[in-house]
Amino acid sequence: MFRFKIANRIATRLIVLLLAVIMLPTIFIGVFYYRTSSTIVKENVRQSSIQVAQQAADSLSNILNVGSDTSDLVYSQVAIQEKVQQEKPKTPDSVKVANKIYINNFLNTIIYSSSFVKIIYILEPTGTSWGSGIFNQAKVDRYNIRSFGWIREAERMNGKLAWTTLQNDKFSGAGDNTALVIPAARVLKDFKTMRNIGYIVINVDGEAVLDKISQIRLGKTGHFFVTDEQGRVMIDRNREAIGDFVENEALGKALLQPDREFEYAQAGTPYYGVKQPLSNGWWIVGVVPLKEVTGQLESLQRSVFVWSGGFGLLAMVIGLFFARRITKPIGQLTAQMKRVGEGDLSARTAIRSGDEIGQMSNQFNRMLGRLDRLMSQVREEQQKKQRAEMRAVMHRIHPHFMFNTLSTIKWLIKLGDNDRAYEGLSAFTRLLEANMGKKGHMVTLEEEIEIITKFLAILELRYSLPFELDVRLGPGVADFSIPRMLIQPLVENAVFHGFVSDNRGGTIRIEAADTGACIAIRISDDGRGMTPEQLALVTTAGSPDNAGTEAGIGFRHVRECIELYFPPGSKMNVQSVEGQGTVIAVTLNKPQQQEQEHQAEGEAADVERDDRR
Repeated sequence: MFRFKIANRIATRLIVLLLAVIMLPTIFIGVFYYRTSSTIVKENVRQSSIQVAQQAADSLSNILNVGSDTSDLVYSQVAIQEKVQQEKPKTPDSVKVANKIYINNFLNTIIYSSSFVKIIYILEPTGTSWGSGIFNQAKVDRYNIRSFGWIREAERMNGKLAWTTLQNDKFSGAGDNTALVIPAARVLKDFKTMRNIGYIVINVDGEAVLDKISQIRLGKTGHFFVTDEQGRVMIDRNREAIGDFVENEALGKALLQPDREFEYAQAGTPYYGVKQPLSNGWWIVGVVPLKEVTGQLESLQRSVFVWSGGFGLLAMVIGLFFARRITKPIGQLTAQMKRVGEGDLSARTAIRSGDEIGQMSNQFNRMLGRLDRLMSQVREEQQKKQRAEMRAVMHRIHPHFMFNTLSTIKWLIKLGDNDRAYEGLSAFTRLLEANMGKKGHMVTLEEEIEIITKFLAILELRYSLPFELDVRLGPGVADFSIPRMLIQPLVENAVFHGFVSDNRGGTIRIEAADTGACIAIRISDDGRGMTPEQLALVTTAGSPDNAGTEAGIGFRHVRECIELYFPPGSKMNVQSVEGQGTVIAVTLNKPQQQEQEHQAEGEAADVERDDRR
């Protein structure tokens, strides 16, 4: 499984670099483009929305101005004032009929000449009223004229127009749901006395106003409506909202502000709004969800980020590809370096490329070649030194061994025991054939045991005591190579110090086992053992204080052989209990195959050199 170590992988750094190179400019350009485009589009939309709202305001103001002009026309007619004042109980019916015909004809003439004025009324609170078209006096009689708020507002305004909400006309036709109109009322005055003598009601065509509003578009779902200065809805396609203040509180606050543009939220959705004043003091308001203004930009931004993510994935794939091309040979080179660090100088890399990694691999192989040759020279010189030191040790132990053996034969001859002397001399001859006749300094463990067996036969003659040898070799240890006379001095010390000192025989046991990494050899006897002082003396055998003793010579020989021929960690440990015997544990770490081959080559060279001599 391909795994990343974030902190120290070249591949990770390369991928991060590629992502940074690709993603950062893309994100920067995307955000910059979005914000710049959003600003430009919003500015254009703002200008466009303001223009649309202005056009709508101009169009509606034109309609409302027609109503206002019509009201001025009727208001300024002195003849209308006179005929309205003649409507009294004492006035002859003929006059009333003539007056009604005159007023109705006058009002109908205005209606026919105007495109946006639907109906005109002249209302008299306590008597007859007049109107254009299919005016219905009976409907007027149903109401108290002054109960209408917009009539009272007209009285308050004292001659100015009072506009009211979009509604169905109340005084025409036979049914209730008649023409849709926007009434504007003002008081009718007697110019001579300036007292109120009636009310003029101009009904602007509400359908025409709604058509104008419907034709103006703001986004896909945006719409326009009209409010008064307090935020009450006066004209809207939604008839249920007319007459009430705008439902959204944030929108209501925005309508009371002087700003022509504003933003607010409704049910969590942001909205954009624009408003323009109308000629009668109202406001035309247009609102649209903000996403319809910047929706395409947001879609474009998402596309930019999606493409950025796609390019990021592409960058990761490319980064992984090139990272593998780079890190795989580096990993191979690192693995070979680990092998070299563990001591395997045969490790070589197989990277074949013309780049820096290939050159580094070639230099690594050449360096290992030179290092291997140098190590071979060092090993060869070390082996020569070991062999020279071993020859010196053997030259030291051989005279000691031969002196003891010849001394035994001398005493046998002196005592006249010629048969035993002859037997001892024959055993010594066989021992020399088995030991001194061997070529080289190394023998197998089995050969060493054979030499010890012959050596014990001489010691039995020397001391006239029986010595039993118990040998137990584990599987695979018989052919293990050791220096000659590695164990023999330990057996001789066991005989001399363990048995002869008490003038008795005994048993010596030699056990060997292969533990995997080393060969464990155990030499034990059932002799007299050693006191703590004697054990300390033996443990320090080879030191200047006891180097000349027999025990010192034997233990020094064993320790020097272990140090010269076996890897570090090889050792000898002596344990003894007075009256119970002595145990010597020798641990020999196995030398590497390469060291064994060099050792064998050195032994062969020594043998050849000795033969020439």
